[in-house]
Amino acid sequence: MTAAPAPASAGLTLLLGLVIGLAALGMDLFLPAVPAIARAFDASPGAAQFCVTTYLLGLAGGQLLWGPVSDRYGRKPALLAGLALFLAASLAAATAQSLAAVAALRCAQGIAMSSGSVIARSVVRDLYAREHAAQLLGRMTVVFGLVPIFAPLAGAQALAWGWQAVFWLYAAIAAALLAAVALALSETAPPERAPIAPGRVAASFARLLGDRRFVAPLATLLCALVGIVAFVSNSSLVMVQALGLSPAGFSFAFAAIMVGHLAGGFACSRLVHRLGMAGLLRAGAALALAAGGTLAALAFAGVTHWSAIVAPMLAYVIALAFIVPNATAAALTPFPAMAGAASSLLGVLPFALGALASAALGAAFDGSARPMAAAVALAGAGAFAAERLLYARLPRGAVHG
Repeated sequence: MTAAPAPASAGLTLLLGLVIGLAALGMDLFLPAVPAIARAFDASPGAAQFCVTTYLLGLAGGQLLWGPVSDRYGRKPALLAGLALFLAASLAAATAQSLAAVAALRCAQGIAMSSGSVIARSVVRDLYAREHAAQLLGRMTVVFGLVPIFAPLAGAQALAWGWQAVFWLYAAIAAALLAAVALALSETAPPERAPIAPGRVAASFARLLGDRRFVAPLATLLCALVGIVAFVSNSSLVMVQALGLSPAGFSFAFAAIMVGHLAGGFACSRLVHRLGMAGLLRAGAALALAAGGTLAALAFAGVTHWSAIVAPMLAYVIALAFIVPNATAAALTPFPAMAGAASSLLGVLPFALGALASAALGAAFDGSARPMAAAVALAGAGAFAAERLLYARLPRGAVHG
């Protein structure tokens, strides 16, 4: 019998958890500043919301870049390049003189910060497979869970010095992570590295998208993530504009919801060897369905208290913490030689659809939580259907290392 691989060190888990949280940091730290940026440039809330949409577009596009780059040049050099771009874009945004410039630099931030999630997932697949990979991803989710709790609070506090302070804070975080990765991260990519050629990359993507072992967990993950992106991108408009919360009140409500990442990630890391990836994925999809349906029912019933959003979204985030590590591990495990390309696809599709959802919700905002709640409910139903109709029907043992 093959011995179980040694667990990842606490230091590596912490670093990967922070790095995989970069995409969320780019949203959560910025969200309290959206109304302030709208006022600063005498723009409508919907126009300022476009800075969220451009960020999501950058995240989506960057996913396609960093996976093949890290497969070719290694995880560490690619991540250092991404963090350097993150630092440069943040410094430039802090001195931007127009809303259009902020929106463009938010796109650059998205491209840069997408490197974190792509490369962190690739590092996990370099080191582990199946439940061992899901366990490490679950532990990383606990670390990642600190980001959406504290980032909105930090963003709200930074606004005391103006909206530019949010970008100065981003620059400080980028510089700290650059130093940490340079000093502490070892290279994990396989020594055999294929050259980057558009035809080869396209062939890898086509092979992955034609394989049920990849598509089944991807579909479940895709739907679940579109739901949370729809919520996060629209949450400041709903809670501040519709419910009348202050930026500080919004940040506390948002942080309360994101406690679900900690609870769900901790439970996932403890239960995955007992219940398996399939069991936790099924539980997460069922909970996402129930949480999204409850959110929509309360919104369309006219309930406008903040708890009608916080309670069901807390449950949805717990569901997400079950779905993401296990669907990711299931999708990556069969493809060790294409970990970077597979990780890219796992990110680009949710964020591309999330950008469309963000733009649509910004346009559909009617002063209530109804459009956002409907989007989350549809996403939860999609995740449940994908798990039942696709993943659960994979042949036993189809996901193997």
